[in-house]
Amino acid sequence: MYQVTDEQIIEILRQESVPALGCTEPVACALACARCREELGGVPEQIEVWVSGNIYKNGMGVGIPGSGMTGLPIAAALGAVCGKSMYGLEVLKDVSVGDNLEVAKNKVTEGAVSVKMKEDAVDKLYAEAICRKGNDTVRTVIVHAHTNIVSVEKNGETVFKKEYTVDACDKKERPELSVARIWDFIQTVDISRIEFVLQGAEMNKAISNEGLKSAYGLQIGRTLQENIAKGLLEDDLLNNALIQATAASDARMDGCEKPVMTNSGSGNQGITVILPVVVAAERLASTREQLTRALALSNLIAAHIHYYLGHLSALCGILIAGTGSASAITYLMGGDYDKVVNTIKTMCSNLTGMMCDGAKQGCALKVYSGVSAAVQAALLSMKGIRTNNDGIIEDDIEQTIRNVGIIGTAGMEQTDKTILDIMTKKRTNY
Repeated sequence: MYQVTDEQIIEILRQESVPALGCTEPVACALACARCREELGGVPEQIEVWVSGNIYKNGMGVGIPGSGMTGLPIAAALGAVCGKSMYGLEVLKDVSVGDNLEVAKNKVTEGAVSVKMKEDAVDKLYAEAICRKGNDTVRTVIVHAHTNIVSVEKNGETVFKKEYTVDACDKKERPELSVARIWDFIQTVDISRIEFVLQGAEMNKAISNEGLKSAYGLQIGRTLQENIAKGLLEDDLLNNALIQATAASDARMDGCEKPVMTNSGSGNQGITVILPVVVAAERLASTREQLTRALALSNLIAAHIHYYLGHLSALCGILIAGTGSASAITYLMGGDYDKVVNTIKTMCSNLTGMMCDGAKQGCALKVYSGVSAAVQAALLSMKGIRTNNDGIIEDDIEQTIRNVGIIGTAGMEQTDKTILDIMTKKRTNY
């Protein structure tokens, strides 16, 4: 392994922070179907989709932007009708154009869309679309990342192929990233090189404001805001961070047509990484430069921890995103490197083990828990309170992070299967 350069860190920051419209698992299905339609040269007559258990789980109960519907079938149909692969994670942004939605709904009601779980998927993130039109059949496969199309075949002939194996992502191939290196980077990098992170702040604030205006999802942010007005809650840093983040999550999970800046392939994680930091910067009267560096820190810490779990796991990613924002809030409060390390350890002591039971309206509750824990962890760290070297926590922060990764992968493998079994028994087939 070798020391990661500033240029490589900036590239990681760009790769892990991209806009998405809607939950990214249904988006992956829509993207595969969109690529099929493009190769067929028209809307498919039949749409067959096979997905890994984790995508199946995350697509069952989540709202699809602009459709007023939930689930993978409508996402697949919309991708096949109006999706454009060039849009990436925003593949569904033409849903409201013309009669696209009506055509897609008809596909679903007529039984032209089939979504099934692939038991032997090669990766936890796997989406395969097989679309037919006339005598033509196109098959598109996405593996490991939501936009990573690795294969397109038409009538059995290869149209596009990207060499890929799961082993190609072996961790020893990645340059060495660490909390210490991230801390050094955000202290020294020329601010102009990372100002692009502010786009995520504006994007996620916009969907948060939308979530506060309308009755989306569980209306957590709206309810908190109403109770501040009643005098039952304080108008403080914690409650405002909770309001902004949960309102954005409520809107996103209920099908709001505004995009979200993601982190590590997740919109809710992008919301949690960014919005509490923005609120803290406003409350602490931080400068624009301080906010920029804090957002870079938050995104990078989350991406670093996420590396040991992969994009989908049985462990809820809000823990990881909350750890990023907790680190950034500590930084904005004037915390040094040691305090940031203590903050990360406190977060790992607190929420590790919170399970993922699919994308749905209830994800806003987990955002609530993650943001609450993040603010508390920062406050504890600034007080000088630190987590002892016990449980899964070790003196070495990097080993602590790897321990979280082990729990979220090998440790929760059976948990993941049990959750999926419970969920599929509720709805055996789309």
